[in-house]
Amino acid sequence: MTLSNQPPKGTSDWFPEELIIRQYIFDVWRRVCRRYGYEEYLTPLVESAEIYRAKSGADVGGKELVTFTDQGGRELSIRPEMTPSVTRMVSQIYDSVSKPIRFFSIANFMRNEKPQRGRNREFWQLNVDLFGSTSLQADTEIATLALDIMLEFNPPAHSFQLGLNHRQIINEVLDLSGVMPGKKQAVARLMDKWEKMGFEDFKSALLDLAVPPNGVDRLAGFLACDSLEYLLSQMPELSDNEGFLATSQLINTLTSLGYGEYIRFQPSVIRGFDYYDGMVFEIFDLHPDNLRALFGGGRYNGLSGIFGKQAFPAVGFAPGDETLRLFLESWEMLENIRVTSRPNISFLPLLSEDLTSEVWQLAKHLRAKGLAVELGLEVVRLGKALEYANKKNCQQLIVLGEEEFKNDIYKIKDMVSGQENEVELL
Repeated sequence: MTLSNQPPKGTSDWFPEELIIRQYIFDVWRRVCRRYGYEEYLTPLVESAEIYRAKSGADVGGKELVTFTDQGGRELSIRPEMTPSVTRMVSQIYDSVSKPIRFFSIANFMRNEKPQRGRNREFWQLNVDLFGSTSLQADTEIATLALDIMLEFNPPAHSFQLGLNHRQIINEVLDLSGVMPGKKQAVARLMDKWEKMGFEDFKSALLDLAVPPNGVDRLAGFLACDSLEYLLSQMPELSDNEGFLATSQLINTLTSLGYGEYIRFQPSVIRGFDYYDGMVFEIFDLHPDNLRALFGGGRYNGLSGIFGKQAFPAVGFAPGDETLRLFLESWEMLENIRVTSRPNISFLPLLSEDLTSEVWQLAKHLRAKGLAVELGLEVVRLGKALEYANKKNCQQLIVLGEEEFKNDIYKIKDMVSGQENEVELL
């Protein structure tokens, strides 16, 4: 039997050229998170399946789980997201450490979903979370951190936008629309994807959930609002809603900090996970060829209660590597990243069998000084060595041939400028 040399569906092999892009994204994530004082952590690749079934929603906590039973009869899942895992982890230490707790991680995940553009079964994700503060300042910090990550990529103007909403606004709108308590989660999930459904299908699905016709119209009107001011003119009942007031204050604060052009109130931002209970947001790519949500997050104060302790406040977000790569691709930023992020490698060819020991000694000396040196393993002519160094995009060619050895020197040729320098052989 001949085995396929392709990776499983929904997963990818990462060759060096593409890994450069992903590593660049990871480096940006780490740099900005550390700038804000966040500490890196990691959790196990697997968790109890019940953690996700309890709070991750019908899809992620159900049909998309990749599960197995271990030798002790416990049902485990490969993690499909990080939030329940880090909440479990923090619940171990929450009472004994100073607050707030600022954590981030970069990890891989698996969901048994249909692969599509920007969504693979295996994916990598940054998770940023702040635990232990109910303050609006914590929401502000998380929002600015997300925006600063996007700005760290140095994207063109008007290339992305952060859409803000609040679960307390959504809950009151559901009440005003006559949605029965037991139907709220189902209606919220419909609202989360109403733009993909089209209005008629959305309306029909709401009626199937026993939403009254005037409630359907009210929900549609809510989703069409493009500002808090317009929303208030349509639903004055929201004037004393805590979520409305918090969102208004958050937008004002972000605007005063210089982020105004990147943010807006967006009622269609619902977030699919069942654990969000406060501020929610999504960042959108505005390129016409890639109009999509890049990532999102929000406040989830109640999630930690599933671990048997008093719930503690939390807020966070999680961008994925593939959606950000598509963002960079849409705005034609990838090639520059490949060029500027390529490692600086020098090629040291073996030009004479008689100089094998000397070439190895030179490579050892240069590596000890911090230079990345790729060593030729077969004897080649200088012309072939130049050709190879060009193909590999090496920054320098280091030459130690018979003539150089006689003169106790080696040469360093810059492969970009062509400039050549002689260095004394030690």
